Amino acid sequence: MESRLAIWVVVLVLVGGENGGVSGSGPMSCGFPAIFNFGDSNSDTGSMSSAGGENQLPLGMSVGKKFKRACDGRLIIDFLAESLGLPYLNSTMDSIGTSYKHGANFATSGTKTGQYDSNPVPFNLGVQISQFLRFKSRTTALYTNTSNDDPLVKSSLPEPEVFSNALYTIDIGQNDIAYNFDLKSKPEIFDRYYDSLQRLLDNGAKFVWVHNTGPFGCLARIQRSNCTQDGSPCPAADEHGCLIQWNNVAQEVNALIKDRVYKLRAKYPDAVITLVDVYSAKYSLFGNPKSQGFDEPFNYCCGSQYIWCGGRELEVAGTFASYYESAKLINATCNNPSKYISWDGVHYTEAANRIVANLIASGTFSDPPVPISEACHK
Repeated sequence: MESRLAIWVVVLVLVGGENGGVSGSGPMSCGFPAIFNFGDSNSDTGSMSSAGGENQLPLGMSVGKKFKRACDGRLIIDFLAESLGLPYLNSTMDSIGTSYKHGANFATSGTKTGQYDSNPVPFNLGVQISQFLRFKSRTTALYTNTSNDDPLVKSSLPEPEVFSNALYTIDIGQNDIAYNFDLKSKPEIFDRYYDSLQRLLDNGAKFVWVHNTGPFGCLARIQRSNCTQDGSPCPAADEHGCLIQWNNVAQEVNALIKDRVYKLRAKYPDAVITLVDVYSAKYSLFGNPKSQGFDEPFNYCCGSQYIWCGGRELEVAGTFASYYESAKLINATCNNPSKYISWDGVHYTEAANRIVANLIASGTFSDPPVPISEACHK
């Protein structure tokens, strides 16, 4: 394990740097005209903010404005879009005055691969695929039935041919672990995952970029609830402080994802389906965090063990705030999020997201081992 981590740190230095990235303009570049993304809060760029109340600072503090993400700044999907020379994706739930010319984001915080229990968030992966198919059919109809000179259609929606040349990105599974610890006994959960991706491929998607799920046992909130922070050994943790049992579950989930991806490749030989080992890329952050500019890896910047980042004091002495945004923020926020891996105990900071995005965009953690800019090639 230690030798593999050493290799990952070397790769991080080579591809990351301070402003590291992967150019999308090489001779083998696919020139993807758009990205269509599906997932949970790790790639949600506005769905929950639009549906559940607009995000307020400190969310977005590293970009200096209110930002529609569960982060101090940019997510992995934002950096991947940058590496392809594309604008950030807008959520389809945040549609007023929004452009989807270069793609759309269907990811919604709190969602899972399927609706198999009482999860209150209904926008599981299957629903997101249905939303996309509706988006595609309505967009195609508008181009068919509207004059080509209509400036609104041309400026805000992708041309019909974009759908067959776009990159489709999938990043989901963390909430399946959070709500169902014993996933190994429930492989049918990932049959729904397979069915959702199959619908995408049956409807013209050719280039699919699939993330496996990250090391759940390294999430600061999970780790701190099982280990003391006084420097004493934690029997439940590995040599880097991550919880072994939870990471084993994540690895079981990733084996199920890999199995479904390989089955899809066999069924759709003309499609290019890239499986990305996000687990290993994120785990590499914990091997030697200080060398990457991070302080204690299991502290987090915003919130506390009992109060979520952005939590507000809705009631004071029996009087309720007149509206959510007027209530006082009651959680502490660090001064420099870039010194933290974890933003709020569950989500990564912009600084950590940048490193992970640079690693996976390079193709180092991809199967087949191609950079994201060349993910139309096998």
